[in-house]
Amino acid sequence: MKSSAGSKRVTLAQVAELAGVSLMTASYTYNRPSRVSDEARSKVLTAAVQLGYGGPDASARSLRRGSTRALGVVMGEHLSYAFEDPQAASFLAGIADVCADAGYCMTILPITGASDDAARIPSAAVDGFIVWTTSDDDPILQAIQAMKRPAVVHGGPAIPGLGLVGIDNRAAAHAVGAVAFAGAERPAVVSFPLSRARIGTIMHGADARDVLFPVTRERLEGYRQAAEEIDIAWHRVPIGVCAHNDAAEAERITATLLSLPEPPDAIAAMSDEQAAGVVRAAVAAGRAIPDDLAITGWDDAATASHLGLTTVAQSLREQGAACARVALGEAPNPPAAPWSVVRRGSTRH
Repeated sequence: MKSSAGSKRVTLAQVAELAGVSLMTASYTYNRPSRVSDEARSKVLTAAVQLGYGGPDASARSLRRGSTRALGVVMGEHLSYAFEDPQAASFLAGIADVCADAGYCMTILPITGASDDAARIPSAAVDGFIVWTTSDDDPILQAIQAMKRPAVVHGGPAIPGLGLVGIDNRAAAHAVGAVAFAGAERPAVVSFPLSRARIGTIMHGADARDVLFPVTRERLEGYRQAAEEIDIAWHRVPIGVCAHNDAAEAERITATLLSLPEPPDAIAAMSDEQAAGVVRAAVAAGRAIPDDLAITGWDDAATASHLGLTTVAQSLREQGAACARVALGEAPNPPAAPWSVVRRGSTRH
């Protein structure tokens, strides 16, 4: 009695008829098995095998109840970044923790800067969106606003109608910058990209008004405050801008900074991954840490402890979980996430 390849899909009603049970009993067998006796369940499953019935259509069920029980995570990076970057992986783990408890799945939507990025948002079969930090001018933000589904941005920008989860990046950068630049005469910064163009370069005293990534902008503002408090004019501070959060790229750009006529004697990096690259470049150049070159990172990842890096401690896992709770409508206005400066041997004391 199995259906042929060319026949219509077998329905649950046909399964119920063959099993000699009501349609409700057949439905409960799949959706609420605890409400069905062992005998009735056995009849339904036996009939399903005979008819070639594979179970309820999940997409149709989602349409009926108006929910997909899925959250979409919008990553403005190559898909592999979600698994290769330790902090991105930690962030996703926090989302997964909450999704698992709520019976939701997680869909990663990589956004790469292509012209069709925004058009991909409406086709996402999700109940809400979590946006990994992006730029002020990212068109996907407007596309998500238009969906009128619960949504939250991690790290910024702040968008009307969307939640926001993250730390006070400006205050944290000021605090760790003060430690990094203490006793320094030639401070420098190794930075995240300034815009979605992701152009790697070395510049002096970046104007924060030209920086479209709010996380980068706020951290540069904090570092600027720390430099000016020790009477270092911001326009004198070299900034090595990395196109990506990558240790190898940070190592290359630091090597260039250290070859300047007046090389830096302190470098504040925007991540521990970047700081690891700074350390490798310093060792290759024969610079003693921290006597010749003080170094700070950000995130307090495992590599920070291994390398003895002074860094900003924050929990991306907890922030990912907070984002998931916002997207599920459980916590619409979360407070700013906690952070602290962890001092280790890479800075002068």
